Amino acid sequence: MTLDEIRDEIRKGQYRFSDHAVKRMIKRSILRQDVETVISEGEIIEEYPDDKYSPSCLVFGKTKAGRTLHIQVSLAPVVVVITAYEPDPEEWINGRNRR
Repeated sequence: MTLDEIRDEIRKGQYRFSDHAVKRMIKRSILRQDVETVISEGEIIEEYPDDKYSPSCLVFGKTKAGRTLHIQVSLAPVVVVITAYEPDPEEWINGRNRR
């Protein structure tokens, strides 16, 4: 599944949030709209073809307010937001590249 296909599913509302993502988003004050913006305007920076339940990827982007976020999304058969967080500057250069 490509980023364009993920975006299409998001636009159609054909996705869901994992329980883990919901808990983390509440704790980190990340809104559904923030997730949708990051996915619609961001880029895939890592792919995890052998992830635990299904292949997934890490999307990097900024919210409308300019907040840098990472969104991990499963690819198939259903798009699921696995988690969302602000990248740690100790681990990421500009939020995009691992140190």
